[in-house]
Amino acid sequence: MDLKAIIEALIFASPEPITLKALAKLLDPETREAIQEAIAALKSDYERPGGLQLVEVAGGYQIVTRPELNEWVRRLFHEQSASKLTVAGLETLAVIAYKQPITALEIGEIRGVNTSGVLSTLLERHLIKIAGRKNVVGRPFVYATTKEFLIRFGLKDLGDLPKIEDMAEALGFDPPAGLIERTPTEDVLPLDEADEEAALAQGDSPEPAAS
Repeated sequence: MDLKAIIEALIFASPEPITLKALAKLLDPETREAIQEAIAALKSDYERPGGLQLVEVAGGYQIVTRPELNEWVRRLFHEQSASKLTVAGLETLAVIAYKQPITALEIGEIRGVNTSGVLSTLLERHLIKIAGRKNVVGRPFVYATTKEFLIRFGLKDLGDLPKIEDMAEALGFDPPAGLIERTPTEDVLPLDEADEEAALAQGDSPEPAAS
């Protein structure tokens, strides 16, 4: 059977972006080179006019609707509009995305308000995670974005983050005045067993910090 057709079916059927490694395992004994060639040919097919596109996101491949058709797709899921993030949620998520890893106190200083409730919401939606503890007095938790964040916003990795102003304009909020471009990662301590239990109690599943 046509390798390209098989890959298309696997990407379409996968509930999350499927990686080259996963495809290679599923398609053994096909070589990675053959799989990559088939993906390239499939990408070319999806460059034609239509409602779908093949994108590389969060380290894998996914077939998604084209951005210019988002308004029509939103109508289909209009009943889920109540689950959209609030402006406070978007602001907090933006601060974490561009300044991660970052503590709750640092987020509050940038936004000028207490963020504990918003952080809980973002954790519950798996858009952020507790990535470790900052190596300072008190060893506070630090927060970072997740793979779900990359998927939700269609990013290949954090290097694909747009300029803060562009992201804020696209999502419909004003970026906090104290938010500037990403800064170098500071020393972060890994979570110990007790930390992981505390993270789980906050609705998070600990993962390595995003890079």
